[in-house]
Amino acid sequence: MSLRQLLKKSTMAATTGVREIRCAQRGDGPAAVLGIGTANPAHCLLQDDFPDYYFRVTNKEHLTDLKDTFKKLCQATGLERRFFFHHMLDPQTKDEAQPSPGFLPAGISTPPDARLDMVTKAAPELAARAAAKAIARWGRPATDITHLVVSTNSEARSPGVDVVLASLLGLGPSVCRTALQLNGCSAGSAALRLAKDLAENNRGARVLVACVELTATSFRGPEQGDTFDTLIPQALFSDGAGAVVVGADAVSPAERPLFEMVSASQTLIPDGSGAERLLSIRLGLGEGGMIHGNASSKLPGFVGQHLERCLLDAFQRLGCSPPLSASTTWNDIFWVVHPGSRGILDHIDSALRLEPRKLAASRTVLRDYGNMLSATVIFVLDELRRRMEEEGDEAPEWGVMVGFGPGFTVETMVLHTATTH
Repeated sequence: MSLRQLLKKSTMAATTGVREIRCAQRGDGPAAVLGIGTANPAHCLLQDDFPDYYFRVTNKEHLTDLKDTFKKLCQATGLERRFFFHHMLDPQTKDEAQPSPGFLPAGISTPPDARLDMVTKAAPELAARAAAKAIARWGRPATDITHLVVSTNSEARSPGVDVVLASLLGLGPSVCRTALQLNGCSAGSAALRLAKDLAENNRGARVLVACVELTATSFRGPEQGDTFDTLIPQALFSDGAGAVVVGADAVSPAERPLFEMVSASQTLIPDGSGAERLLSIRLGLGEGGMIHGNASSKLPGFVGQHLERCLLDAFQRLGCSPPLSASTTWNDIFWVVHPGSRGILDHIDSALRLEPRKLAASRTVLRDYGNMLSATVIFVLDELRRRMEEEGDEAPEWGVMVGFGPGFTVETMVLHTATTH
């Protein structure tokens, strides 16, 4: 046999071996949600009380016109309460919850390093509470977790929340960690998209997704030049953590799949020019390392204008007519939508002609917890799970998860119920 023939035979054998190895590495079935958990800090503020509190604690009560604007903004958000870790000391009453050490004493801002130190300790602890619930509902020990995906907009440094969280949960040193930082509200959906790929391409993998958000690093007092739009983050965002265990080929009876993750996609809607360019969400590190972002009051209309096209593309990739067949409508599926604000949900309702109950889970989470950025969509998923268990056989079989983020980015995931109602 010639050298050329020998090399050719060797190459063919190696190729066959690699393909066999690759097939053995992959899971057989689709990734599925196996457990969900959520957590919030202990301290809660009513949204109706927040404007007075916000201007009082920052010593800006003299900005009366701006305070009136902020009150209208808070009323328009659709929130009834929000949770905070950085429970600020009220300089007037002195009897509200004690502040975290050094945070905003008598209206003086805390140095950036001190805020980040707070997040470094508090974020993993809050994430661990949510993760422990998800793991308990999953039904297997934490040591069976093979991959950890952590998302946060509260810090941008390494090592970060993922390292401390792995230690708190007792995960092994061989756990594959991935950290998503400063990906905005869509990060929860993006983390679940990544978990789907990891679970389906690593046989036997069990992926823990943990999204944790603390507003301590983005909190600021009102300024003379503020407007309705620039104050949106202070009126809307809240603290919370959500966790999900994802895996393919569930092991019965220990594991009970809740939702199968059928397909996932991301769409970046390009910036326009002029006024439309101002609609894109931006998030980044500012002066002194503080995390800041911006949004626009015109964003809800922008979402309503573009969302249906993204959804049609997501279903058509599966070979389906909108949304599943020519005889169905958007009301025939279930919805897990990140509730950026009440205005966004209202515009989605209008654009897709949805029945009021279709976005009920999103509205409930927004009302009771506020916008917790990446963690919010996990709260909605858990609320929908609870509602579907109550509905039984009446619950839809197919659904979609939607998240919105910087750019303007739309994350979509087609879901299928894995349980019998």
